[in-house]
Amino acid sequence: MQTNFLSQQFSAGSLAENSTACPANATICDGTSCVLPEDNFNQTLSVVLSTVLTIMLALVMFSMGCNVEFKNFLGHIKRPWGIFVGFLCQFGIMPLTAFLLSLAFNVLPIQAVVVLIMGCCPGGTASNVIAYWVDGDMDLSISMTTCSTLLAMGMMPLCLFIYTKMWTDSDAIVLPYDSIGLSLVALVIPVSFGIFVNHRWPSKAKIILKVGSIVGAVLIVLIAVVGGILYKGSWIISPKLWIIGTIFPAAGYTLGFVLARIAGLSWHRCRTVSLETGMQNTQLCSTIVQLSFSPEQLELMFTFPLIYSIFQLLFALLILGGYRLYRRHRTKTKTDVEKTAQKEDSKSSPKINGGFVSDEMK
Repeated sequence: MQTNFLSQQFSAGSLAENSTACPANATICDGTSCVLPEDNFNQTLSVVLSTVLTIMLALVMFSMGCNVEFKNFLGHIKRPWGIFVGFLCQFGIMPLTAFLLSLAFNVLPIQAVVVLIMGCCPGGTASNVIAYWVDGDMDLSISMTTCSTLLAMGMMPLCLFIYTKMWTDSDAIVLPYDSIGLSLVALVIPVSFGIFVNHRWPSKAKIILKVGSIVGAVLIVLIAVVGGILYKGSWIISPKLWIIGTIFPAAGYTLGFVLARIAGLSWHRCRTVSLETGMQNTQLCSTIVQLSFSPEQLELMFTFPLIYSIFQLLFALLILGGYRLYRRHRTKTKTDVEKTAQKEDSKSSPKINGGFVSDEMK
């Protein structure tokens, strides 16, 4: 995630040493809160980390593709009921939820717009990794992420036009179609190679998948840490945005699961749709925000994508932990039932046969 401006807080000691509250190169100064041009260190760090994370992301998506059966993937495309349910969640539930949360908390117009931009973004690739860990339908997960990224080119402008009219002119929001296109390419090409490897060398694909799932987990944490470094001084924003950033992903996960269940999808597909709904492409949201607003406006809300990213990850980890506990308990219970049934069968068999063995069984 890149930003042209970093907000920095100056301690009382540093202020005492200077005659003015802010340095001479500050572009915005409000008391002790100043926005400074991005320094060379952060520019270099951003480029290096972006390159590393892009390579890691490509490898992770390649490994996720190794768990996709081409026939099953093609089946979801030909019979897109699951994809359609995901579409309703992604571009129906999420923008509407963003709109209602902005109204309920009565945030500033510029803050409402950034919440809506987040709600209109397509699904993020992190959902594919979490879906794997919760035994979701990987074919559905990959197809949903691909389709939502592709459809975002038309659905994002439409949703923003509908929901942001009361706060701002939708023409003021710059949609980076090149970034959306790059996200699509970065998703489709590695996954396609993964599907090919799974088709030709299934045994090797399983090894790649296990390694990639671990790398994916590390990648998700790294993205959160990198965001914290690049936005290190910009945490002083409205408490309302913190609350919305907490509620929004939780609502996405919950409503996505409920709608999928109402639509009659199986449990593992419900988990998949839930994750695809709640986990948004926060990097794309950050890019749109930075391209669309002035430094003065960024001061009020440009950290919101990172806040959402943190809480969507925390809730995803809670879902993963809850599922793992449930599966362990279910496996243990099932094993106990089978052992009990075997004991009962061994005790009852002599009574059934009466100890008699026919000549045919000897």
